[in-house]
Amino acid sequence: MYENCSIGPIQVGTEHPLLVMAGPCVLESSKINDSIALTMKALSHELGFNYIFKASFDKANRSSIHSDRGPGLEAGLAELTRIGGDFDLGVMTDVHEPDQVPHVAPVVDLLQIPAFLCRQTDLLMACAASGKAVNVKKGQFMAPAEMTNVVNKLQEGGCQNLMLTERGTFFGYHRLVNDFIGLGDLMTLGPPVCFDVTHSTQLPGGGHDHSTGRPDRARLLARAATAAGVPALFIETHPDPSTARSDGSTVQPLTAMKELLEEVISIRNALAPAHAKGT
Repeated sequence: MYENCSIGPIQVGTEHPLLVMAGPCVLESSKINDSIALTMKALSHELGFNYIFKASFDKANRSSIHSDRGPGLEAGLAELTRIGGDFDLGVMTDVHEPDQVPHVAPVVDLLQIPAFLCRQTDLLMACAASGKAVNVKKGQFMAPAEMTNVVNKLQEGGCQNLMLTERGTFFGYHRLVNDFIGLGDLMTLGPPVCFDVTHSTQLPGGGHDHSTGRPDRARLLARAATAAGVPALFIETHPDPSTARSDGSTVQPLTAMKELLEEVISIRNALAPAHAKGT
């Protein structure tokens, strides 16, 4: 079973520096994307964590048909290629359909499977066959132990580098909760576990035709997950959340990222100083 995950040159695991995957929900203008990439890369050097730029080229599961889905496959992959090259960063994005994988895999370092699609066998097998590292978000409707089937599918498909992500579990209507006993159970399955800080604050469908959220609780969850021992955090951020193309109700202001990350790095250093500092 897996203990670490290699994403290009980055190693993810308890004995390696914290991995932070951060960026806008969907790709924004090049100016905004560059601002996020530049800020986050500088913070990664200052605070001593590994960083991957994340953004979606398409959000296929928006609440409303009128919601902004992103730039699309061709333009989105061109922008991700540019960001990775201009800033010398690893990049990641979501895939929603098996036939997207051959186009996306050559461009990114990490393929992500959205939570609602984590049981889609054809999509899992296409990602496994790509040879790229794969991050699978646990479905909001699934118990941690059920992710064993997801791990087995990817393993049978030949995936060598895999992460699982906790992003909250449905608790009635319009509410997600993070079960930290369940997070511990997920961590026992083998692959490194990432904690999705911002989507865990989401109130799905809380705005009738859009999701709302509690972004004020993101720092609390980030601290708690880091203290629980996760080796990776997923955080959506934007210079001005009120103008974000997607998930503006949960993304963290870019100006708030330094304080948030200083806190989690301090916690990680206290738990495992050598590991957190990469020594």
